[in-house]
Amino acid sequence: MSVYERVRDRETQRHAGAADSHVGAHVREMGPTVKRAVLERVGYEEVARIVALADPNRARDELRPAVEAVVNVVAPDALDGAKRDELLAAVLDDIVGLGPLQPLLEDDTITEVMVNGPRSAFYEQGGMLHPFERPFESDEQIRLIVDRIISPLGRRIDERSPMVNARLRNGYRVNAVIPPVALDGTLLTIRKFSDRISTLDELVEIGSLPRWYATLLSFAVRAREDLAVAGGTGSGKTTLLNALSGEIPEDERILTIEDAAELQFSHHPHVVRLEARESSIEGEGAVTIRDLVANSLRMRPDRIVVGEVRGAECIDMLQAMNTGHDGSLTTLHAGSAEEAVVRLTLLARFGIDLPSALIEEQIATALDGIVMSERRADGRRFVSSYSGVGRAPSGGIELAEYVCFDVTSEEWRLVCEPPFVERAMRGDVLGAEEVEAWRRSLPA
Repeated sequence: MSVYERVRDRETQRHAGAADSHVGAHVREMGPTVKRAVLERVGYEEVARIVALADPNRARDELRPAVEAVVNVVAPDALDGAKRDELLAAVLDDIVGLGPLQPLLEDDTITEVMVNGPRSAFYEQGGMLHPFERPFESDEQIRLIVDRIISPLGRRIDERSPMVNARLRNGYRVNAVIPPVALDGTLLTIRKFSDRISTLDELVEIGSLPRWYATLLSFAVRAREDLAVAGGTGSGKTTLLNALSGEIPEDERILTIEDAAELQFSHHPHVVRLEARESSIEGEGAVTIRDLVANSLRMRPDRIVVGEVRGAECIDMLQAMNTGHDGSLTTLHAGSAEEAVVRLTLLARFGIDLPSALIEEQIATALDGIVMSERRADGRRFVSSYSGVGRAPSGGIELAEYVCFDVTSEEWRLVCEPPFVERAMRGDVLGAEEVEAWRRSLPA
């Protein structure tokens, strides 16, 4: 049963006046007492050593006997088996894990957790937001969780530096903001990244795009088309980028550049991963995405995959695409292919002071296609349109729609066959038989 279902059932029982409507009260009343007793019994330094273990499960196993012993003393007969287990889990979560958030993070169906101070929390499940019952006793409890996340990373958050980005050991992205910037208490956002979807085939299986469209995108990657995946927040851009990257041939060297490492290459033998770094407590040692893109050109990459273009690194990415690094991939925030071009132009101007017309020429010669990712109101995600990027006869950028997506009927249609398919077939990148088989598979 998911966390949402457990919370829903608990709320149903409460409103129905069930006899056990006070479920959880024993945790709130006895949890702090048990935790203090465990810390005193084991010793603060020993608890700190155990908590610092790389394997959280091992840390829980080491502390469990002490917690059980304390519970037996504090409440030997007051709790039945289920409530006793709930109390044990809550105390261990508070000492070893991330307190009330731990069950949310352990639920694979939950993709994002949002804490808006001690009185409000939500989580995303199946693309939809759900409220989580008031999980924190005070703002200080949230601050302790934030400190537990960032302290091992040598990071700091205080009134002088009230915002921080970090990453958990399992790759989850964490953002925290504290007062005075956050007016209603400490804000904490944790985005989880799952490796359950890592191929185009898996996207086809869940209905995000049809088989013939997935094959066309695979052709584009194999033909070394420079592609940008665009879409809104939470639309599945990173998932699609990861699936596209899985189509890169195994005899090529891939270099990934990310703000927070999210891409998974479990089956590719030659992947070099780089991650940006913010400045230290002393304000030194920052390594930006732009620094990494510039340095990547000296590392002999066959493909450069940039997790997201959001600043001055855009111009470096375009120059890399224009200087022999064909087949590069990236993502950016945009609501349409036209908006993606405008955003790329604006971002490139952060990196170089050139007229927009010249930057558009750079985009037209560097980028080959824009693939849109879309999330519907019900939380479902689709790979929607696919547009080619080229130079217009009169100058500037011209977009050619290859695949269109009808939002109402949720159907895809091939508007025209991309020119690269024929070129790749003539260059023996794509086999004539597989291309003909793809053409026969197209909907009438």
